[in-house]
Amino acid sequence: MEKRREQMKNFNFNIEQAKEINKKINAVLEFKIIKGNENGKFYSTPFLVKDNIQVLGTKNTCGSKILENYNSTYTATAVQKLLDAGFTVVGKTNLDEFAMGGSNENSAFGPVKNPWDLERIPGGSSGGSAAAVAAKIVPFALGSDTGGSVRQPASFCGIVGFKPTYGAISRYGLSAFASSLDQIGVLASNVENAAITTEIMSGKDENDATSLNINWDLTSNLNKKLNNLKVAIPKEVFELDGVDKDILSKFKETIQILKNNGVEIDEINIPHLKYTVSIYYIIAPSEASSNLSRYDGMRYGLRTENDALKKTYMQTRDKGFGLEVKRRIFMGAFTLSSAYYDAYFAKAAKIRNLLNQDFTKAFEEYDAILTPTSPILPPKIGELKSPLQYYLMDLFTIPANMIGAPAISIPAGKINELPFGIHLISKPLNDANLLRIAKQFEDIFGTLELPEVL
Repeated sequence: MEKRREQMKNFNFNIEQAKEINKKINAVLEFKIIKGNENGKFYSTPFLVKDNIQVLGTKNTCGSKILENYNSTYTATAVQKLLDAGFTVVGKTNLDEFAMGGSNENSAFGPVKNPWDLERIPGGSSGGSAAAVAAKIVPFALGSDTGGSVRQPASFCGIVGFKPTYGAISRYGLSAFASSLDQIGVLASNVENAAITTEIMSGKDENDATSLNINWDLTSNLNKKLNNLKVAIPKEVFELDGVDKDILSKFKETIQILKNNGVEIDEINIPHLKYTVSIYYIIAPSEASSNLSRYDGMRYGLRTENDALKKTYMQTRDKGFGLEVKRRIFMGAFTLSSAYYDAYFAKAAKIRNLLNQDFTKAFEEYDAILTPTSPILPPKIGELKSPLQYYLMDLFTIPANMIGAPAISIPAGKINELPFGIHLISKPLNDANLLRIAKQFEDIFGTLELPEVL
């Protein structure tokens, strides 16, 4: 562990080199040096922050024209804790507008390109953070995860993506998308870096009522192997439509490798897994339509002047928001309307509770639930035309947000020279054990080295 800490501390950040790499991948929207505590253990270790997390001295655009010139007015608690430990912010990363998307094609500032193949998407919405870590601009970056937005791009870019238990890291300073699902997470070059930084950021924050009063040790036992490890795979993985045959084939290989290394693996039923995408796209847009009502041209951000107040609202939002954000606001406003609330939102909330019961039952017997991170390999930019195709990419990652559980994606090899990631979910507050399992699996599969694309 100390060796890894030293490697992270001694990471050589070269801003001119980083800018040259960024010209090819468009991962960083703004390079800006915000130095941390010079007496901190990790003084000068660089990291990047997704541009929907406030950092005083930087912009906070959320990847949207409506906030194109908005400057952060304070620093998010999670970022401040890293600064206090000596880490240095070196910039803000590109994202799908307001974190709504799974491809990073929905940014007002252009798509991010996958460092493994510059014609392909890096995943989203934290695709800028994932691409920057994969391209070795920084050893880790912060992202936000509402339905897989840290883990899915981590898989597509061949790195580690960790979303802790809901409330483990304060959301103060994170621009809200869907408040009951949002969580700040870490994209890192390896499991240890993710554990170290999460440990520093976690804990109670008086500015966030949903933050948990925890004092975690996520690193001391990280390298200690877990004996009698029991992992479950939902049978639905092999039955659901939309899972690529190459993904299934590689996943079956992965299962056999784990069994050969002493991991007990069973298939189980998670009956309500098949409904996760459907209920997510009722609950998340509903919360988003409420949270994004604040962007009206009156208080901050873009303002399109008009003599009539209602027209000012409408024209500002029409000009400021992109297509995907508008789509989700419309979806959310519809499902929250008095005529359809019971038919949609109330039912989705009930199924969310049933899904929670499914996983709670599974965690009584198993240490973690294992699936592929994504049902498909990263598509080419512009290749997928239907929003539904993008929504289904989060099929395996959404449940963790629905039940507030910790989840992680780690690389497990390649398919056709593209990264393949596996995904683990454990019960809420079991983050330390989940990271130990992920480290154990990382030791089996190794990390991925980016080819000389850049």
